[in-house]
Amino acid sequence: MSSNSTETVFGEDIRAQAREIIARYPEGKSRSALLPMLHLTQSVEGYVSPACIKFCAEMLDLSEAAVTAVATFYSMYKRQPTGEYLVSVCTNTLCGMLGGDEIYEVLQRELGVGGNETTPDGKVTLEHAECLAACDYAPVVTVNYEYFDQQTQQSAKDVVRALRAGEPPTPTRGAPLCTFKQVERMLAGFPDEREDALAGGRSGGEPTFAGLRLTEGHGMADVAGASELAGDIDPAERHEGAGEHVPATPQSGQSSTTRRVTSEVPPSGGVARKAAEHAEDARERLRDETGEED
Repeated sequence: MSSNSTETVFGEDIRAQAREIIARYPEGKSRSALLPMLHLTQSVEGYVSPACIKFCAEMLDLSEAAVTAVATFYSMYKRQPTGEYLVSVCTNTLCGMLGGDEIYEVLQRELGVGGNETTPDGKVTLEHAECLAACDYAPVVTVNYEYFDQQTQQSAKDVVRALRAGEPPTPTRGAPLCTFKQVERMLAGFPDEREDALAGGRSGGEPTFAGLRLTEGHGMADVAGASELAGDIDPAERHEGAGEHVPATPQSGQSSTTRRVTSEVPPSGGVARKAAEHAEDARERLRDETGEED
């Protein structure tokens, strides 16, 4: 493939964006720009085509073999043309047990495609995915990496039917849906310029914060700002019956690791007491290893 072929596919606007990506990295470290540049080329071609490989190699002064090695290692770089919407069904352990496998099979029949195949109208590409980092909302489906939580076979069919009808549904969380090529440009590090980009969506819900609320109820140490994310929790209720948090003052001669272990231990409360016991065990191990004395 000649250099002219990449110039045909990737115009000066894309080349300027590629140079902008490269400029984000220190001199001599331009190969670090390869990951976002692969996303940039996917925003043009819809997959990592041979022209994409050659373009990245030329811009970064890498061999095509080196670019190909990276492009084939990560699952987000597609080797076949991807539809307008990439539908990913989590079939990992938790989602699979809660119906993810059945959802995947139902969508294959609904769309008339197999795994990593695209509908004849070019609208939807279907794939199964490993963990989508939303186990608290299992089973989960994503469309162009936006979440549709706690899906059923019927709700998943409704999602893909809406996509094919040109009426993209609203994700459970996050921004409104955009096309696969649009999201690839964002993954390359460029802003979402849609007027409705921040409309609607939310970032989390009750399942996300269940663990936080449990620890709050036991008066365990709060991560800075976490309670605000979870919603208003009355501080009086938060630590009721659990005693006050008393930061320990490190003794002179303690190692930095020991100081981190003793930084904050709530003195009472069931779960909190267990945490204190684990911290004391950790201190004992550190003393044994370092020969430090209290």
